[in-house]
Amino acid sequence: MAHLARIAKHVPRITTRSYSNAAPTVKMYIDGQFVDSKTTEFTDVHDPATNQLLCRTPKCTKDEMENAVQSARNAYEKWRHTSVLTRQNLMLKYQALIRGHSKEIAKNLVKENGKTMADAEGDAAEVVDACASIPMLQMGESTANIATDMDIISYKVPLGVTASICPFNFPAMIPLWSFPISVACGNAAILKPSERVPGASMILADLFTKAGAPAGLLNVIHGQHAAVDFICEHPDIKAISFVGSDQAGKYIYKQGSAHSKRVQCNMGAKNHCVVLPDANKNKTLSQIAGAAFGAAGQRCMALSVAIFVGQSKEWVADLVQAAKGLKVNAGHVPGTDLGPVISPQAKQRICELVESGIKEGAKLPLDGRGIVVSGYENGNFVGPTVLTDVKPTMKCYTEEIFGPVLSCIFVDTTDEAIDIINKNPYGNGTAIFTTNGATARAFVNRIEAGQVGINVPIPVPLPMFSFTGNKGSFLGDTNFYGKHGVNFHTQTKTITQLWRSGDASNITSSTAMPTMQ
Repeated sequence: MAHLARIAKHVPRITTRSYSNAAPTVKMYIDGQFVDSKTTEFTDVHDPATNQLLCRTPKCTKDEMENAVQSARNAYEKWRHTSVLTRQNLMLKYQALIRGHSKEIAKNLVKENGKTMADAEGDAAEVVDACASIPMLQMGESTANIATDMDIISYKVPLGVTASICPFNFPAMIPLWSFPISVACGNAAILKPSERVPGASMILADLFTKAGAPAGLLNVIHGQHAAVDFICEHPDIKAISFVGSDQAGKYIYKQGSAHSKRVQCNMGAKNHCVVLPDANKNKTLSQIAGAAFGAAGQRCMALSVAIFVGQSKEWVADLVQAAKGLKVNAGHVPGTDLGPVISPQAKQRICELVESGIKEGAKLPLDGRGIVVSGYENGNFVGPTVLTDVKPTMKCYTEEIFGPVLSCIFVDTTDEAIDIINKNPYGNGTAIFTTNGATARAFVNRIEAGQVGINVPIPVPLPMFSFTGNKGSFLGDTNFYGKHGVNFHTQTKTITQLWRSGDASNITSSTAMPTMQ
């Protein structure tokens, strides 16, 4: 019971998290219009820094969700026939609007998610930039004269209506991973943002219409389990893109696949870095601190385990000092390095996992559980926390903490470090810090994670490539954005044509310059 008491003292008693009819209600976005839901069920949205009620997210009715799909279906029947250049032009306009409204989007992320302003401003438009390359990305293949007078051509053609189910931790970036590339490929889209952070998606929907998107091309619905089941089961939805927890991802993959849908699910992670004694010490420790504690550790690519090889374990004391220097505060406060976690429940879970590590024998040179931010005493704050002497059998290692907690493991050789990483069920990302190119190359060849950084702690690929997490971090055959994203949102149509050369007709020549639209 003593350890439960220690946990309880780190979780503030919240008196402001209550249902209120007076709070503004988030609208749906259907057929190009912001509309109110007729539901009687809502989810309250709170500011993580204060736990004050911000608004209510509706749990849309089945009829409302059906209207969204019908709107998308109608829009798709026209949009599928638009030229690729028209779609590219929409993405270019949308890209410019997102950049022009980046401050507005960032302020919403700070309020609903708790991000710092600097972090929130990075949660935006890079994937839309890549979507502007759709004329190249959607190119098919062809072989002329594969047999006498016979050619084969393959096209990447749209699927129909696609859906995106998004998490709370990147309220702008994850939606932008999915619906712009879907639309650029000729589809129409349904977006279900996290009910805890709906605001950014509503801003993005408004900007999409202002960029010139036809009504119905993007529809935004809200909800929880019933909305997920609706998306998984609806026959007119052909593909589902999901980012979130293991439990939800496995359910969506199973249900969506059972209803003949294409599904991609990015799920949990346990991202490791390996620190070698020959690494640049100061730069390495600075990068580890930023990757482990930035965004309060609420990133699927957050660095949650550092494996120190040989004498590099002596650097941990300096790492702790670097972590102590990070400023914890509300996200809008200038100079803040990390804000609150999303909810009191998230904070409690983080504290419990730290406590479990201590109970199983880990040491705690830096404990951020008891931090109190002046003026924000009700906030869900957890300061940077470092556990050392962690073993792969401990609960704090086997479970994704999703908070500003770094677990440190000490080994004698790089081989031991690689073995630990490869035995972990997750495969989102990993990194190595070294100045030896041959060691780095061997690490890349032997490691099983889908994304590898060399002196880069968070190796998220730029959007001209694809996000390639693997093992237990991903379900599906085709990954997010880049060429993989185009393949996910299209199907291949192959044409075999035979035109006998002897049947050719003479035609007159035209000297006019062709016009393309």
